[in-house]
Amino acid sequence: MAIMIENPILKGFNPDPDIIRVGDTYYIVTSTFEWFPGYQIHKSKDLRNWQLVSRPLNRTSQLDMKGVPDSGGVWAPCISYNPINELFYLPYTNVRRFDGAGIDCPNYVVTAKDIEGEWSEPTYVKSAGFDGSFFHDDDGKSYFLNMIVDHRCADFFGGIQLQEYDCDHKALIGKAQKIFGNTGLGCTEGPHLYKRNGYYYLLLAEGGTGYDHCITLARSKSISGPYEVHPDNPVITAKYKPDNYLQRTGHGGLVETPDGQWYLTFLTGRPLTEHGRCIMGRESGIEKVEWRTDDWLYPVSGDKAPRRFVEAPDLPDYIFEQEPAFIDFNTANISKCFQSLRVPMTPDWVNQTERVGFMRIYGRESLCSKFEQSLVARRIQAKHTITETCVEFNPISYQQMAGLTCYYNTYTYHYLYLSGSNPGKRKYLNIITGLRHQVEEPLLEAIEVTGFDKIWLKADFNGAELQFYFAIEENQWQAIGPVLDGSILSDEFVEGTPGPFRPCFTGAFVGMACQDLSGRNLPADFEYFSYQEVEGN
Repeated sequence: MAIMIENPILKGFNPDPDIIRVGDTYYIVTSTFEWFPGYQIHKSKDLRNWQLVSRPLNRTSQLDMKGVPDSGGVWAPCISYNPINELFYLPYTNVRRFDGAGIDCPNYVVTAKDIEGEWSEPTYVKSAGFDGSFFHDDDGKSYFLNMIVDHRCADFFGGIQLQEYDCDHKALIGKAQKIFGNTGLGCTEGPHLYKRNGYYYLLLAEGGTGYDHCITLARSKSISGPYEVHPDNPVITAKYKPDNYLQRTGHGGLVETPDGQWYLTFLTGRPLTEHGRCIMGRESGIEKVEWRTDDWLYPVSGDKAPRRFVEAPDLPDYIFEQEPAFIDFNTANISKCFQSLRVPMTPDWVNQTERVGFMRIYGRESLCSKFEQSLVARRIQAKHTITETCVEFNPISYQQMAGLTCYYNTYTYHYLYLSGSNPGKRKYLNIITGLRHQVEEPLLEAIEVTGFDKIWLKADFNGAELQFYFAIEENQWQAIGPVLDGSILSDEFVEGTPGPFRPCFTGAFVGMACQDLSGRNLPADFEYFSYQEVEGN
């Protein structure tokens, strides 16, 4: 019986996967947008089992995202290796504005000798567009590609640009050339360049990142074109199969195994209903492909729609140790499953040292802030998850809050939180929902918990249904509030919200938060964090 890979290979918010092989190890790098540190690198020995090994943009000197909009920050990556100087190249775009007036998207590049090690300080490249990538030709020359932002176009997509890059002087040289427009599918982005059998192959994402998303391919004998489009374009898409298990498929990269097999990564989504909402956001999948006698690439299945189960290379299982479901905060190091928004997790606002056995989070700005939130969260990676924590928090004002949140962006979230009264020293438990730039309170009346030092909080997130629970004694859970609409924590819901266009490219997170809008920086102490995925997802 053939060994199979099950998709998605990287579950939860892990979009725009580019892949590279280093010896017998495969690495995938994915987008993180406004979540810090920037980019995620996973590794595998068998293309089935993956482990997070690095978030390379881990310093504000590399990545300053304070104030960037929701779904701004670090967009689609491309990782490459230059055998001349023996360096890995990782370009990135830090999107600072993306709205009806245009896009501000400076591009930088960092390099490393060790893909799992520390990456360099950034070098500025250009700002003509996003989705930058490097191609290192076999004649020793290197090139930088990007999609062109053209404010004159209704959708901003102006084609693909190429320019030579001097790796010794870390600078673009020569003249930028537009080498490709589009295939007619629109929203041409994510250019990755490969060379095989005398052809340059331009792998592209087109159709937008929704249900019409796809991967297209063009080729040329000259790097500057002209490029001819694949005769059966697109190569990968689920747009013609609305009932396919994997939807929104597009934007990826190519890799060859040591024995000459080829695989194509792609972003994907698993909607709750047909063409419905994807609470897990855009995930990463893989499909086996082959080069045929016409020197074009095709899926081995003969079907453009990618499969849930894909033939794996004939390699033994290589299983990595996974992050535990229960985290007790008994070490100084914050678990690598967690990320923060826009700014790094620094000891002045979150640490596991001031009070041993607890994660202490100091209250700062609101959940709506794009500057200094105190939120530590992890991805939702299954359709049904149960998350719980225990918090000690003694607020003296209604402006001080701490608790458990299921979060999409600064104006779309559900939050079970403790707060105080003003004046007085009473403590209350309440729920707020961020919805369409408004705040709703689904509880008719806050629940008083004055006198209880520890409060246990839980979120049972099952598809479109989210139920919060609390306890004043361990394991004595009580439901609090109505069943909430968990499906609002999705690209599809936010994109459908009335009002101006807003980019939506992330996914649902769950985590611990603390606010102090009075400016006193009152801390909350969290005793543990438990995240469990219910079987059958």
